[in-house]
Formats: sequence, structure tokens, C-alpha cells
Amino acid sequence: MAAYDRKLVLENGEEYYGFGFGAPVSGKVSELVFQTSMMGYQEVVADPAYAYKTVVMTYSIIGNYGLTDDDTENRSWSASGLVVREYNNKPSNFRYTKTLAEQMEENGVPGLAGVDTRKLTRVLRDCGTMKAVMVDADTAKETALAAIAAASLPENRVRDVSCEKRWHARTTKPVYNVAAIDCGSKTSAVRALNTRGCNVTVVPWNTSVKEILELHPDGIFVTSGPGNPEAVGETIETIRALKGTLPIFGVGLGCTLAALACGAKTVRLPHGHHGGSTPVRNLKTNGIESTMQNHDYAVDASSLKGTGLTVTYTNVMDGSVEGVENSAAKLFGVCFDPEGTDSPAVMAQFMAMLQKQKNGR
Repeated sequence: MAAYDRKLVLENGEEYYGFGFGAPVSGKVSELVFQTSMMGYQEVVADPAYAYKTVVMTYSIIGNYGLTDDDTENRSWSASGLVVREYNNKPSNFRYTKTLAEQMEENGVPGLAGVDTRKLTRVLRDCGTMKAVMVDADTAKETALAAIAAASLPENRVRDVSCEKRWHARTTKPVYNVAAIDCGSKTSAVRALNTRGCNVTVVPWNTSVKEILELHPDGIFVTSGPGNPEAVGETIETIRALKGTLPIFGVGLGCTLAALACGAKTVRLPHGHHGGSTPVRNLKTNGIESTMQNHDYAVDASSLKGTGLTVTYTNVMDGSVEGVENSAAKLFGVCFDPEGTDSPAVMAQFMAMLQKQKNGR
């Protein structure tokens, strides 16, 4: 059996040895989170919301169906690393165009296989998110811990993943025009709007209110993204200036940004919500819905008094806020991905708001 050639060192001093794959990158300090999806590793590693994060996949075999160019969420990958139990480098899928390792190497993302991910997940669940670094197996633990201690990860990560200039995603027979504020956009989110008759103009996170209004949108979509929402002040101010004027729909980070614009506060979740089949309760119907999630912060329920916000969804497992609404401000948001949920009402609500706005002109 080959000797381990790479390891993961956590800030609590624990070490996890394994075999490297992907990019031969060493010494990149990041936050360590676990992801519970049974499939969709391509979407995970390409999701801008994983910027400055190394992702531990809880599903045991990763790589078995390869990657498909048509399914990419973002051409530029933002994740800092990937940790798996077993990596399969011989995909069985007639659609695959690259192996996961090939795409990771092209994007500078290192991987570590052969790790007891069940144990590692329990550590993160019990101790919370922590910093970690992936290094060569013979690197002294003291050296790795010193690198972790010296590393300072940015709070505002949106500026690193947002587009630098506006771009357009048009559809046939459009009904609405939507301006999407890019805090870390995904192809699937834009496509979900296109399929519902929306021409979408995606703009950088710090685009001014004047520039947005010059696009004559029927509504505003605030995308998901990485980092602390309270650090994205320019986007919060933009939403604050636009609320009540145009319908605003925020998802993931966009939801917490919309809540902050109304005067609410946010709290950091112990280990975040990352994965599929996450159950949330729809407080309007009292039904349980399965969702796809990737966020580390939630709206603080105790801060909603006087904001005009009401809670629309809660997390079944920990009770945290998963959705808010302010009808007077024409604003609502959910912390889960609308394109990855079994709740058609979320997108339908935004479409109804766009139609009402269009009729009101």
C-alpha cells in the first residue's frame, strides 16, 4: 500500500492523513465545513459560496460520475480544498467530459482522499467550524499550526467572487426584466429565472442604485454567496435604498443581506448549513419542505421587532430562521437555494411580485 503523501491539520491540533489528488497545492489555510449531499460534488466545488472553505464530503465515494461541462455552476472555482473518504478517478457516465481531479488541478483546488470523513464530520458537528490547512504529509504539525494561527481570512468574500462587469442572460419571449446583484452567482439560479420568462442582467455586488435603476428592471434578485453578510455594506445600502420601490428577492447570503437592510441582525451558525435534503418548515402552510443549502449565517429572530420582517421558514433541525418577508417593503428572502428545493411557491411568489410591479406602471 502506498504511503500517505498529504494531510489535513485542524486548528485544534488534530491531523488526518491521506492521499492527494487534484492540484498539488500546499499550505492554503481555510475554514473547514462538512457537506451532506449524496450527489452534486461538481456543483459544490464550483459554488462561489464555498470561497475560503475546504469541504468535507460526508458521502463515501466521490468522483464516480466525473464532471460535465454543461452542468457547471461557475467557470472559476472558489473552494480552497476537498476532503473525501474515497476518490474514484474512473468515472462511469456517458456525459462526463473531465474527471473531478482534472478540473480541480486546472482550478488550483487540492484534494485529500482516504480520510475517515465520518469521524471528521463528528468533530466539526460537535466543535463547530474551524480553520485548517492541507500540507505535505511530512510537514511538522507545529509548522502547520503556526500557519493557521497567522492566517486571517477576509470577512467580505463577496468582492472576491462577484463579477467585475455586468453580463446578460436573456431568454426567448421574455416577460420580465430582472437585475441580479452578484454576490456569488450560480448558473442554475440565473437559469431558473430564465425559464420563468425573465431576462436577467447580472451586475457586480457594489453596483450603484443609479446604475441599477437605469436598467429599468421589474425586480431585483440578490444571489447567494460567501462570508459574513454584515461585511457587505455596499450591497446592504443598495437594498435599503431600493426596498419599497422594486420587488426584491434574496437567497442564501442575499436573504441575510435583505434582512440587514431592514434593520435586522444576523448570527453565525455553529457549523453552518451545507447540503441537500435539509428540512425546513413553511410557516404559511405548516408543511415540511426539502431544500439545498449553503450558508453560515442566519437572521437573528430576536432582532426582528420594528423591522417589518416576519419569519416565513424555519429549520426543522435547529430552529434557525430560513426565510423572512416584509410585504410593505416588497422584499422577501430564503436561506436555501430556490433551484434546489421542492417548494415551487418560492419562485412563484417572486414572479407574482414582478407581475404586480409590471401592472402598476
